[in-house]
Amino acid sequence: MTVVHSIRRAWLTTGSTGAQNYDEFADDAEITAIISANPHSALAIEMPHLAPDSLGKSFSDSLPDAVARLALERAEGGYVPAEHVVVLYRITAPGEPAAYGLWSMVDTDQISATADEPGLVIRNEEVFIEKVRERVALAGALGTLLSPVLLLQTAKGDELHAALAAATDAAGEPAATDVDQTGRTHAIWAVGPGPLQDELTALAGGGELVVADGNHRSLAAQTGRLPRFLAVVTTPASVAIQPYNRLISELSLPVGELPARLRAAGASVEELPRPAAIPAKGTIELYAGGRTLAVTLPADPQLPAVENLDHALVERVLLGDVLGLDPGDKRISYIGGDYPAEWLRGEVDAGRAELAVLIAPVTVDDFVTVNLERQKLPRKSTWFTPKARGGLVLAQLD
Repeated sequence: MTVVHSIRRAWLTTGSTGAQNYDEFADDAEITAIISANPHSALAIEMPHLAPDSLGKSFSDSLPDAVARLALERAEGGYVPAEHVVVLYRITAPGEPAAYGLWSMVDTDQISATADEPGLVIRNEEVFIEKVRERVALAGALGTLLSPVLLLQTAKGDELHAALAAATDAAGEPAATDVDQTGRTHAIWAVGPGPLQDELTALAGGGELVVADGNHRSLAAQTGRLPRFLAVVTTPASVAIQPYNRLISELSLPVGELPARLRAAGASVEELPRPAAIPAKGTIELYAGGRTLAVTLPADPQLPAVENLDHALVERVLLGDVLGLDPGDKRISYIGGDYPAEWLRGEVDAGRAELAVLIAPVTVDDFVTVNLERQKLPRKSTWFTPKARGGLVLAQLD
């Protein structure tokens, strides 16, 4: 019996409602600008307090606006209803292999966040609880899920990839397409009840599913006591892991004191005669005041391997011991792989941040190892691409 199911009451985009995931932005102003340029984007519903006509309201006070926007999109034909469907998903771009996925519903009681918690859906990162509360409140107000949890099928990934490729090739023209900010084309096709749907859900649920993106949304499903959550089940061949960096807007010490404080915490520090770039695994690069520092942070051999990954050392040693910051501090911005090293340096040079922290991407081997051991990665440490695009397939809750 599979843990992946059809969407009982779905709404499929007719075009132009696609939305970036809320964690794809460096600052809130970008969200407002995107909504201004495309008022039909589901961002106006998912991040209602940042829509131009709701600015100044809190997230909770903006929820009635989100409800009204979704109702209007449905009424004006931005979405069409479908019942008992799974949805084929293909993402393409010039020079890239096609990525595939299956929009579906997955059993919430299968989520496993610890080694002693049974379940086939492995959640692997720490989360920010305030974001979880917002996702719960939004789902409750809308009675609808707008963005999926991206799940990586680990046991039957190759078989699922081949089946999804064959199904999309045979499906004809897509029901809808949407082009994202990177130029990738997202295409969807609905598959109703029948042998193909049964084959795809069996393959998608045929082994352990790892949360590649959507840790907050998966926990929101548990917190909100939803029996199932909206997901895109994808394959290892469809994704890559990019860097996930940090910007610090305000330091607790003068920039000139940073090397000495790092060395006092046990780090090795070398100043580099070049602009900061994404480093190799085992070293981070810091950029502040026009200077680049290559830093090797001290590992603790008494801790599990996951606690000595680069992102964990940044969280524990650099942010905690050296800068005295909690990972949830508002002075820390988590910057995904869509923003290159040049952009990070530019934020520091422009005075919008005091420190850029550049970190090597988590390797696929490390990601798999951590998940098989049912341990958690640090917050915001894996930036999977391509991203599943919100606002394309909605799941109406019973």
